Amino acid sequence: MGVSHSSKEAWERESRSDFWWTQIQEGFRSQSDFNWDQIKQLHQRFRLLSGDQPTIRPENFDYVLDLEFNPIRSRIVRAFFDNRNLGKGTSGLAEEIGFEDFLTIISYFKPLRSHFSKEEAELYRREKLRFLFHMYDEDGDGVITLQEYRRVVEDLLSANPQVERAWVRSIANSIACRALKEAARVSGHPRQEDQPYQAITFEDFVKTWQGIDLEVKMRVNFLNQEAAAL
Repeated sequence: MGVSHSSKEAWERESRSDFWWTQIQEGFRSQSDFNWDQIKQLHQRFRLLSGDQPTIRPENFDYVLDLEFNPIRSRIVRAFFDNRNLGKGTSGLAEEIGFEDFLTIISYFKPLRSHFSKEEAELYRREKLRFLFHMYDEDGDGVITLQEYRRVVEDLLSANPQVERAWVRSIANSIACRALKEAARVSGHPRQEDQPYQAITFEDFVKTWQGIDLEVKMRVNFLNQEAAAL
């Protein structure tokens, strides 16, 4: 399923037609678990972000005020264009995304539904965790290295300009080392003392997040024309 937008004029014509909306409704209500009112509100949000263009580019997120001072703003924006999150490959970034892609990314932030079976809930949780995993795994090699983990923590700690850079690096390195040690512990694989745990795999990443409420850690409020994440 897809809607072709060859020009701004085509976008304006199609996105206001009953046929276009029927395609969106049939293709995404079941896939993304959004209700119809939410899809229409998200479409309004999309048009606001894109300047009424058929696609959104990274620079369009410059106008999301709630992301302006977020210390990992660049990572959040990058996640919207990550081909892994869009289901379009194992690496690389898309230059722009359409409304369908926009819905795909926003769906990662949807809360778990009460009607989900245990198996469905576990699958949905893994999808959310994979989205987070990709934010750490910058080079797309399938593992999170000590350096990648440390950079994320440095970004988070650097939000306070009063904190010295040397202190940030020291604390970030300590937290990253502990994270790798915890991943090594939960991995269950025997390891010699002189054999350090090199990087966090996705399966070990999932194990380290057991018992943590993702609905608190991952939230985005595009329906109210504002954004806040992680």
